[in-house]
Amino acid sequence: MLRSLYIQNYALIEKLDIDFSSGFSVITGETGAGKSIILGAIGLLLGQRADVKSIRIGASKCVIEARFDISAYGMRPFFDDNELEYEDECILRREVYSSGKSRAFINDTPASLGQMKELGEQLIDVHSQHQNLLLNKEGFQLNVLDILSHNEKDLDVYQALYKEWKQAQQDLEDLLAHAEQDKSDEDFIRFQLEQLEEAHLLAGEQEELEQEADTLSHAEDIKAGLYRVNQTLYSDEGGLLAGLKDCLNTMLGLQKVYVPAGEFAERLESTYIELKDISQEVSDREEEIEFNPARLEEVNERLNLIYTLQQKHRVTTVEGLLSLAEEYAAKLSAITSSEENIEELKTRCDSLYNKVKSQAAILTKSRTLAAHEVEKQMAARLMPLGMPNVRFQVEIGVRKEPGVHGADTVNFLFSANKNGTLQSISSVASGGEIARVMLSIKAMIAGAVKLPTIVFDEIDTGVSGEIADRMADIMQEMGESDRQVISITHLPQIAARGCAHYKVYKQDNETETNSHIRRLTDQERVEEIAHMLSGATLTEAALNNAKALLGL
Repeated sequence: MLRSLYIQNYALIEKLDIDFSSGFSVITGETGAGKSIILGAIGLLLGQRADVKSIRIGASKCVIEARFDISAYGMRPFFDDNELEYEDECILRREVYSSGKSRAFINDTPASLGQMKELGEQLIDVHSQHQNLLLNKEGFQLNVLDILSHNEKDLDVYQALYKEWKQAQQDLEDLLAHAEQDKSDEDFIRFQLEQLEEAHLLAGEQEELEQEADTLSHAEDIKAGLYRVNQTLYSDEGGLLAGLKDCLNTMLGLQKVYVPAGEFAERLESTYIELKDISQEVSDREEEIEFNPARLEEVNERLNLIYTLQQKHRVTTVEGLLSLAEEYAAKLSAITSSEENIEELKTRCDSLYNKVKSQAAILTKSRTLAAHEVEKQMAARLMPLGMPNVRFQVEIGVRKEPGVHGADTVNFLFSANKNGTLQSISSVASGGEIARVMLSIKAMIAGAVKLPTIVFDEIDTGVSGEIADRMADIMQEMGESDRQVISITHLPQIAARGCAHYKVYKQDNETETNSHIRRLTDQERVEEIAHMLSGATLTEAALNNAKALLGL
């Protein structure tokens, strides 16, 4: 529960540090004194969006810090899951800078706003007047049933199946769209693939053909050149090989009388053998080379086909064309098998849909049981609040298609009169009736979720007298059993019932206005309630009436 609240440089608050007690407490103050400012600061601790305009003029940042006693609420799993240090006293702090930046801390450890929001929702529930509008929202009504039916696990299972089903539906839609597009492209893809396949392309053939084309184009020059080389090497008259042979024989003859001649002979012999091999190869190649216009035309036609295909498909190699052919083949295969894939995905969608419906039926059953309990509890709670003939009914319908929270529609029907027609609560209930209904719902939910702290912001709007007294009974009862209830009120009947009474007030000086809050002493409570009864002027009758309300 909330133990203390510290606020610095937020709106009209320069510095505020207040302790809170357990049980039922009340906060009073004139309109505009700053009660909503305090609620706004608490909202920042619940992960609400920060506005730099809320920083006190002249300050560089504002700080809001709250201390909670969480020892009795089993919240260790949250801290373990988020790798945060657990302590029985939990500190939430939010800092908002004039630059627009915001920082959040849990037990002095930096945390995300998502983590702060998740934890804050488990620590404190703030019911402001605008929340009365939730009564006409189906999501709120459905949530009431889910809380009271304790169907969290079933709802988690359903939402996992629902998410899977919706994803399968999306996959099917995408596949159908692609299949339709592919069918329109099928003829084009098939034509392109057939053209590439008819070319019978081979990796590396372009380089070989280009080399062959160069050779065929210069066949006469090559043949003449090879002939000249061969003649130079092997001619009977003046050929290099004949001269080299004579040199070799000379050195062989000299080696007996001149030792170095033996080494020269070896080298000349090696050179002679190498040149003889070269001459033989040149001669063979000369015989192979012939001018073949038919083959040259054939090679050029093949190259032109390759160049045309490369230009058409915007690639520069035969390997690129082969890769493209593989892509076309894969696309055609996918088109061919798409109908089979579509049927498989349709079957999967149908199977998941049946699972979703089955799990939704489990939710419907638990909600139907909870609805009967809600009807009984709401009637029992509203009758003492000045509605002796109240009728409250939970209408559960069926959605056209399952939604993220199930297949149910929920509508709270209400009639304050015995013979009145049951209608949606938001369309027939008055402001005071809606306040009483919301208080009853909150009291009912509080018993199910065991929230440590509940704050009511003027939930008593539109009621007075005995009804206000009964509403105070409910809030006082809610403040028991390790729960803290804080009510911001303008009604003396409710203010007198608090175990602790806090007053919000403003103080003006020459340069600024400050909002403050403090806990009232017993005597100050008498005077505050007397003011709430009679206005600015304190009368003896008002003081006596205040004492009577306080049981003094």
